[in-house]
Formats: sequence, structure tokens, C-alpha cells
Amino acid sequence: MESNKKKRINTKIGDVFCAEIDKKSKRFFQLIAYDKIQLNSDVIRVFTKIYSVNQEPDLSEIISDNVEFYVHCATKIGLKLDLWKKVGNISNIGSIDKILFRSTNDYGTKHGGVPLKVSHNWHVWRINDRDFTKVGKLTDEYKKSFIGLVVNPLGIMKMLKGEKYPINYPDF
Repeated sequence: MESNKKKRINTKIGDVFCAEIDKKSKRFFQLIAYDKIQLNSDVIRVFTKIYSVNQEPDLSEIISDNVEFYVHCATKIGLKLDLWKKVGNISNIGSIDKILFRSTNDYGTKHGGVPLKVSHNWHVWRINDRDFTKVGKLTDEYKKSFIGLVVNPLGIMKMLKGEKYPINYPDF
């Protein structure tokens, strides 16, 4: 007798995921942390290399690639939506203590308003850092930081395809 219960999806630090970005190409990313400060969301690192859908690289090859960006998301929801699949787990997650995120309260618009194109009201933080540091205008050091929003799985797919997401987030 088959159960009607859905199988519970579990993810853990070190899990590597694969997402097809079109009919010919796929990309890989890895769950590297949970950021308690940012809605206890998953933090992933997305690798630069784009593979053919026919290629099956081993995990050590995948994680030896350069990181294109880090982002907060919900990997389990992407799995449930079949946007990506888990391909394995490897304990090497790189050095997470140097990853820097940025955010601004200038994101979004009021009803009838125009989105702000450039913000000078930034703050930065590291994973699980309770002290958000107000920096105002981003200096060169902080311009290398990554957008700290929790991005929905469809937004992650846009980012994997090289599209700007969110489209109305201010620049510096």
C-alpha cells in the first residue's frame, strides 16, 4: 500500500545543487551556511562555470571553481518546485567568515513613487553577525559585498541565468 504522504525534503550544509538554466546548460551551487540574522535563511555560493546538460562533473571539480556570488535563499523550496536537484554533499564549504552582504532601506517605492536608482544609505554584515554596520555610501571595500536579500527560488533562477535580480534594487 502506497502512502499519500509527501516525502520530507532535508538539506544540510555542504549540499551541492544543480539547476538547468536552459535546454543546453546547467549551473551548480552549494549550501554553505544558515544565516540566523537574515530570517534563518540558507546561504549559497554559486559557481562561475556553466556546464553542458550532458556533463557530469564530480563534486570536487564543481567546488574548486570560482564563486560568482553568494545569496540568501530557501533551497528546500527550489527542490519542491523542481527548479534544481541535489547532486551530493561535500564538506568543503570554503571560508564563510569573510563573506560580506549589503542592504539598504531605500529598496522599493511608495505608492506612485519612482524607485531610487542609487542609494547612499547602506549597511553591511557578515553571516550571523548581529551588528549591521551602517556605512552610508559604499566605499570600494564594500562595493564587493553581495546583496543580502532573501531571494525566492524563481529569482535565484534569474540570477543563475545572469539576469539582474531584483530589477529595482538600487545601485551604488
